[in-house]
Amino acid sequence: MGKFNLKTDASNKVLHIELEGSFSQEDGLRSISAYQDTISAINTKEFNLDIDCKKLNVTAPEIVPLLEGCLAMFKKDEYKKVVLTLENNAILKMQLARLGRTVGLDNLEIISA
Repeated sequence: MGKFNLKTDASNKVLHIELEGSFSQEDGLRSISAYQDTISAINTKEFNLDIDCKKLNVTAPEIVPLLEGCLAMFKKDEYKKVVLTLENNAILKMQLARLGRTVGLDNLEIISA
């Protein structure tokens, strides 16, 4: 089961998202709904998006379209910068980098912790 936590740091203009585990379609849809509720109160064009993926498992093939949709949503929301922090996980890093390129998320930075 996938878990998520969203926290807005208004003073530093950063939205922090922490992802953990393996996401099902249902988990993904719940996280998207919570994300949309959270950003309704901020101007995303003035914010950085910082996503902690250190405890996220490699995404199952059936969930890839949902993840791609999330990255496209982040692009549409026009953050100043989108940073994904991963454990040293080459497979997940390649997967996320490829999806970021696919949706044209040019301000994506992937960091291995």
